[in-house]
Amino acid sequence: MQRIAAALIAAALLAQPVHSEEKTVQDNHPYAGLWVTQDGRIRHELLPTGRYVEARGTRERAYEGRYEVTGTHIEYWDDTGFTADGDFIDDVLHHAGMILYRQ
Repeated sequence: MQRIAAALIAAALLAQPVHSEEKTVQDNHPYAGLWVTQDGRIRHELLPTGRYVEARGTRERAYEGRYEVTGTHIEYWDDTGFTADGDFIDDVLHHAGMILYRQ
């Protein structure tokens, strides 16, 4: 009987959704989406979960990490340990000497 109860408890626990520790940003966050340099070489995808993926040339996942936006300022924390920041000015992202446009 104990094995049946243990199996039922285990099955119930495995059926529970896994909760991420990442904060959830609203789906309608004004800056979530794809931002691209004019030549298309660098692409930042700001995910609504507060994570980002940066592609560079043919490297689709060159950098990944989390981001936070305060007003029009963005802070990046890359998974490899470096940090960066930028500003949104007139619906253009100014980041590390680059200018990225919303796609």
